[in-house]
Amino acid sequence: MPNQAPVQLNNPFLSVSLPDEAATRRLAEDLAAILKPADLVLLSGDLGAGKSTFARAILRARANDDELEVPSPTFTLVQAYELPQFPVSHLDLYRLEEPGEVLELGLDDALETGAALVEWPEMALGYLPDPCLWLQLTCDPDGDARTAEFQSACPDWRARLERTRQIRSMADAAGLAEGRRQLLKGDASSRRFERITGPVTSAIVMDWAPATGAAATPEALAYNESVHRAPDCRSVLALAAELRRNGFPAPAVLNADADQGLLVLEDFGDETIAPDGTPDPLRYRSAIDLLAKLHATRLPSTIDYSDGGTYRIPGYSREALITEALLCCDHFVPWKRGQACPPNRRAAFCEIWDRAFKEISGSETGWVLRDYHSPNILWRGNEAGLGGLGLIDFQDAVIGPTAYDVASLTFDARVDVPEALETVLKNAYLSARNQNGPVLDSDLFDTAYGVMAAQRCTKILGIFVRLAERDGKADYLRHIPRLIGYMHRILSHPVLGDLKTWFENDMLLDNAAD
Repeated sequence: MPNQAPVQLNNPFLSVSLPDEAATRRLAEDLAAILKPADLVLLSGDLGAGKSTFARAILRARANDDELEVPSPTFTLVQAYELPQFPVSHLDLYRLEEPGEVLELGLDDALETGAALVEWPEMALGYLPDPCLWLQLTCDPDGDARTAEFQSACPDWRARLERTRQIRSMADAAGLAEGRRQLLKGDASSRRFERITGPVTSAIVMDWAPATGAAATPEALAYNESVHRAPDCRSVLALAAELRRNGFPAPAVLNADADQGLLVLEDFGDETIAPDGTPDPLRYRSAIDLLAKLHATRLPSTIDYSDGGTYRIPGYSREALITEALLCCDHFVPWKRGQACPPNRRAAFCEIWDRAFKEISGSETGWVLRDYHSPNILWRGNEAGLGGLGLIDFQDAVIGPTAYDVASLTFDARVDVPEALETVLKNAYLSARNQNGPVLDSDLFDTAYGVMAAQRCTKILGIFVRLAERDGKADYLRHIPRLIGYMHRILSHPVLGDLKTWFENDMLLDNAAD
């Protein structure tokens, strides 16, 4: 039998004192929060050091389930868990007779799609994949305290552990010292989100680290700049403060390190205006009333930070609007037709949009939150008035046609909004605006509404295909039929006749990919 003695870590980069089991669990949650596919974590330590306890805490944190059954794999050697974001395998090599037997346990295959936690890695030295993270637990002989030491040949592990521990420290400083960390499903960006729940309250952590992978290519970064996507979390600080100053329900900032891209925000909960994926008419009515009030409020284009400096909200330029729409040519058309969009068709597309935007050049402009739809409008029914809602994901706000956000809600990309409800909401918006401010030119608004609805749905067709093909987020493709259905409705507007013909010429608006 191989040597069972724990290895001697010769160059640990981090040592953490764990005074009790609660501290051990918190460290396991900190590690679970940064775990990703292909990660191999080797848990070393004597009998009773707490390896199984640590592995169990990681698995429960990844599952968001404190009651998850995690039996020791001492006899089965390996136990696989299908968890929400990716699978995690738990191995115990204590009973291996020969180190090479680990090759029969499917570890390499497991790491292709998920992560793995390995107890007693000493039993298979020389046969475990690299790079890996060694985590050695040592007990204090006089009590329940432990020490955890980390070592890895991969420098990425040091940076990741530093960041997750910084998040823990920021949450502690925000009054959540005993908080439990829960991973949340993020948006379409590379930002990460967690909920940290303490005995009394909870908060949301926004982790806006610099983009990596496909989202960090020169092309991707240039695109974000050209369409005025916010480069960092400072936009959230400025916009949230201004919204709150004017009585709109943006989250309070409980702690922030803008240089590190980390924010601890007020938690508005998980319930949206479309519970179970179905629009709630009363909640959507509240959302359209909020939007009408927002557009009737004189909001600035520049915002002073509390600690100095100024944030300037970018204008939603015609060039940005066309660049966004071109995502349809770049991604949706090839996906739909199996070949690239020809240059002449692309040029015609740009000309059509340029004419459409000229048609609405005199329409009302103001703050455009940009993704004003069900995932980003939370429902807090215990609050009165606008306080019953909660706004998130407004970091990319611009100054542009206010009709854009109206269309963003009434043609919600994530849930089916029936035409009858769309009409009710649009009329309610116009009524509220005309009662509480200058009367809108209904014909000009109607034209701007149609053009902005078409632009938004057109670009999202491209965005959702790009998310599937570039970022591996294939689930977004299930929304394509809804967007195509919206386009049939939108393109009936007279000003969009040329765009309708452009789509129809290549049969782009049937409901199946060829």
